[in-house]
Amino acid sequence: MNAPVPAASDAPSTDARILAVATDHLRRYGQERTTVVSVARAAGMSHANVYRYFPSKAALIDAVTAQWLRPLETQLLVVADAPDPADDKLERLLLAWAGALRERLELDPDVFDVFVEAHTAMRGVVRKHRSRIRGLVERIVEEGVGSGVFAIRRTDRATTLVLDALFRFVHPAAVRLDRELSRRVMEERLTVVVRAVLRAMKAGTL
Repeated sequence: MNAPVPAASDAPSTDARILAVATDHLRRYGQERTTVVSVARAAGMSHANVYRYFPSKAALIDAVTAQWLRPLETQLLVVADAPDPADDKLERLLLAWAGALRERLELDPDVFDVFVEAHTAMRGVVRKHRSRIRGLVERIVEEGVGSGVFAIRRTDRATTLVLDALFRFVHPAAVRLDRELSRRVMEERLTVVVRAVLRAMKAGTL
């Protein structure tokens, strides 16, 4: 008996296929050698068809970056939505954020390099990503203020100080610079920083 023919809905959409090929090319050839023409050829279509979905190489790279970041954002959103006390939740979110970036550097260094370049140039995809994470941090801080866990007056200033304190552990260029240090060492240092920030927020010194 012949295998059933997959329904049309089971096939990846054209833009998803283009993104899959582009991601593969970034991993194999790097950003400079990845071109719209080569991606189109590997996807079995004309480069004009790629441009229907992504108007430029930069737009295509940004779309790959956004797709690559989405699971991380989802992971952090799950933490932020948990019904835990704000201090526990904020600690888990910050540790998860830093840990996920380190893991992505180790498992997918080529696309991580693309993320570093986008971050350095502060491209729109990175600004949106940073805004989403800042929003999650600020939401937890506000929850902590509302429940009396945190004794702070300005949530926006406290959020900024939290993010500044985490700079070494979450800025992609800094994460890449620290790649020679063991994950255990970095986790120990991060834990010290996060708990110091939480103590300051509880004491009202931020």
